[in-house]
Amino acid sequence: MFSARSSYAEILRSVSAGAKRRGLSDEIFPHMRTSEEILRVMSIMTDSVKGYVHSIETLGAVDGPGLRFVVFLQGCPLRCKFCHNPDTWRFDGGEETSVEEMVSKILRYRSYIKSGGVTISGGEPLRQAEFVLALTRALHDEGLHVAIDTSGIYCEGVALEAAMEADLLLLDIKSFDRLKAEKITGFTTDHAWQLLREREAAGKPVWIRHVMVPGLTLIDKTTGGSAFGTEKEWREANGELLEGIRKLKGYACVERVDLLPFHKMGEFKYEELHLPYELGATEEPDEQVVEWAEKALAEIWGASE
Repeated sequence: MFSARSSYAEILRSVSAGAKRRGLSDEIFPHMRTSEEILRVMSIMTDSVKGYVHSIETLGAVDGPGLRFVVFLQGCPLRCKFCHNPDTWRFDGGEETSVEEMVSKILRYRSYIKSGGVTISGGEPLRQAEFVLALTRALHDEGLHVAIDTSGIYCEGVALEAAMEADLLLLDIKSFDRLKAEKITGFTTDHAWQLLREREAAGKPVWIRHVMVPGLTLIDKTTGGSAFGTEKEWREANGELLEGIRKLKGYACVERVDLLPFHKMGEFKYEELHLPYELGATEEPDEQVVEWAEKALAEIWGASE
């Protein structure tokens, strides 16, 4: 967050370190005589970072606090069975966009999102870590709040740096059973918990998202296939979910846990892409089960240590 009025030494130290992190030569900077010269080169360097954008949502209301401009990046290594955006999976799609171009689009909506901010989502945004990091820093320079919505699959190097730069992390815990998560998505949740620990150590806020999929991450029927008769029976069958919520309560950085009912609004995309949709026979959870889950969350989250 520098301007031409920042001290020469301060800017020089920062940009030299940043160039090294990106594998670029920092030899040119000491030969520049003014802060303005360095800032011009920084602008060129930032604009050279390109990202591949799947789509945008100009006024999103469910991807972080307040009204938000949401940037959906292209590409994701996970193959979540319940994904409603399989069109974001491929790494060779999306519209090539520079950081400067994206910031320019976002700033058109500044008056609407000034009390909210920007959310960078996907796909898996940290697959494009350099772009996410550069975009986040550019938005911070504009005084905007930035959230990153991620599975945490990339949590080292520049990806970790980008994740830690965000004001808020929306972290998707695919399953509270690491091996079940691997069956559902192709990966365990080890990476997600590692990233959560990093945010905890830094004291930076996290919102957890967990999709409740009947038969996978949510038990909504008895072994005989009938609805549960009582809430007690439902709780006894959903120990994995309840223990997962209790585990999250041990992290001071977790400000919120959202239990998201599974939906099939993206089913048509699988047909369009000629992809098999494995959850075609899976029903969305009924209101009673969702109510019990929300009640259990409120009780656990509201309980004293």
